[in-house]
Amino acid sequence: MELTADTIKQLREATGVSVMQCKRALEEAGGDLEAATVLLRERAVTSAAKKADRELGAGVVGSYMHEGAMGAMVLLSCETDFVAKNPEFGALARELAMQVAAMNPVDTDALLVEPFIKDASRTIRDLLNEAVQKFGERIEVASFARLAVH
Repeated sequence: MELTADTIKQLREATGVSVMQCKRALEEAGGDLEAATVLLRERAVTSAAKKADRELGAGVVGSYMHEGAMGAMVLLSCETDFVAKNPEFGALARELAMQVAAMNPVDTDALLVEPFIKDASRTIRDLLNEAVQKFGERIEVASFARLAVH
C-alpha cells in the first residue's frame, strides 16, 4: 500500500509523534492506521524505559479548578526548560491536574494506573509514555495535591 501525506498527517495528529516515526510505523503496519498506532504506543513504552535513569531538572505546575469548589495542582517534571516551556507540555500538566481533581488518587502509583478520564482505553502511564516519546525526555509526575470544599 502506498503511503500518502494525508495518512501520515492523520497518524501524527492522533499521536503527536514525529512525521518520520509515523511514516516508519505506517510502513511496518502496511498502511493500517490502527496497527501503526499500536506500534507507536509499544515504542513509547520502550522509549520511556530507556530514559528512566535520566535526571529531572525542570518542569511545570499544571492546575485545574472546577466551579470554584474543587481544584488540583500537578508538578510535572522533565529534563530541560526547553520541554518545560513547550505549550503542549503545559497542557499535559493541566490534563493531569484535571484527572487528579476528578479521581482523587491516593498517591502517584494509583494515579499512573488509572484510566484517563478523556479516553478510558489509555492509562495515565500511557499518556506519560507517549509524552516521553513525543518530547524525547524523561517525564514524571513529581507530586500533586487536590483541594475540595466540603
